[in-house]
Amino acid sequence: MATNDQVKALVTSHADGDDPQFYAVAMQVAAKAARAGRSRFAQELRDLVNEVRERSEQKARLASVVPLAQPTGELGALLNVTYPEARLNDLVLTKKLADRLKNILLEQRERAALAKHGLTPARRLLLTGPPGTGKTSTARVIAGELELPLFSIRLDTVLTKFMGETAAKLRLVFEALAETRGVYLFDEVDALGGNRAVQNDVGEIRRVLNSFLQFLEEDDSESIIIAATNHPWLVDNALFRRFVTVMDFTLPDDLAVESVVRNRLSSFPTNHLSWPRIIPAAHGLSHAEIATAAENAAKRTVLSGRVRVRSDDLIAALEDRPRPRSQPEGTD
Repeated sequence: MATNDQVKALVTSHADGDDPQFYAVAMQVAAKAARAGRSRFAQELRDLVNEVRERSEQKARLASVVPLAQPTGELGALLNVTYPEARLNDLVLTKKLADRLKNILLEQRERAALAKHGLTPARRLLLTGPPGTGKTSTARVIAGELELPLFSIRLDTVLTKFMGETAAKLRLVFEALAETRGVYLFDEVDALGGNRAVQNDVGEIRRVLNSFLQFLEEDDSESIIIAATNHPWLVDNALFRRFVTVMDFTLPDDLAVESVVRNRLSSFPTNHLSWPRIIPAAHGLSHAEIATAAENAAKRTVLSGRVRVRSDDLIAALEDRPRPRSQPEGTD
């Protein structure tokens, strides 16, 4: 049983709201019970402490995002909020991209250590590449790994035909990211950051870009800003300069094709598959399209009463997927 001192320590720590001390003393009681041969009680107490601690941490994470988890008024129309549980292992990336992403996560986790030397972690990322190559998934992984909410900015409601209204809505977004730390995703950012040198551009669009650049320049929050585009050649150079970290996503190579298929078919045996035939059938497809094809082949397998996916079914599913459109001629 707990000693008198332990009982008093439990009451005191509870009264003071000192959760770490409360859990530590409870674990001491469990350890003493185990040494006394009361192993079942000791294990039950440990499980209870771990469960309570996890619930408390979840509540703390949710409490930190209350202002935006239930956005109201105009802000509610500008942001979609999710709480991803995605992890780095969920992504299929080239070694170069994986190493850069690991470094970004490390800098964020060690931002206090960097601050002691006047350094700041990378927190503005520009992700470029064809659709379905992992840009949005990377934003989800960053949020999941850092246990931060992911706020997706709805550009369809941000952009209006009146430049003044658009700038005001952008200001709301940047005020929000200053108040609540999170990962803020500007998908299809070329709609905001279009090249000002394009001949058919209009003055209103240029002023929207200038406002966006100004808000980026003035932002000194701890939030992570991620901009993504499928059309980097449409993005103004000034916007590139605002994002020190630029990650270029490409279509998967042969190794990545196999990894995507194996990941998607993880509940099926895959050692029998004919990779020399499957991999060429996947050339030109994005990660997302390959995953969709693998899923379609898996569904056919289940509905046919089989337990193994056939190579022919997978190849047919891959060949049935549309290839991404190529970059327009004359662009770079």
